[in-house]
Amino acid sequence: MLSAADAAKRAVHHVTEMTGRNAESVVGIHRTGEGDGDGWCVTVEVVETHRIPDSADILAVYEAEVDGDGELVSYRRVRRYPRGRAGKD
Repeated sequence: MLSAADAAKRAVHHVTEMTGRNAESVVGIHRTGEGDGDGWCVTVEVVETHRIPDSADILAVYEAEVDGDGELVSYRRVRRYPRGRAGKD
């Protein structure tokens, strides 16, 4: 069974591969479904647009769902926002 830490690593890998952007951090994770072999939904924050200064970067949050083997099931961008701006969670 895939651990939460391994699921997060796999999700970061998938989001990086699909978007071509580097992940900043994993900001959330939860199991999908119930029982053995179920997957994980991982929320990953990435820099969408680099700006100077860094405090003007545009960040995005992606949700990536991985199955029990760590393979990508789905992913989607949930929101975009300027770095340092507090928003609704």
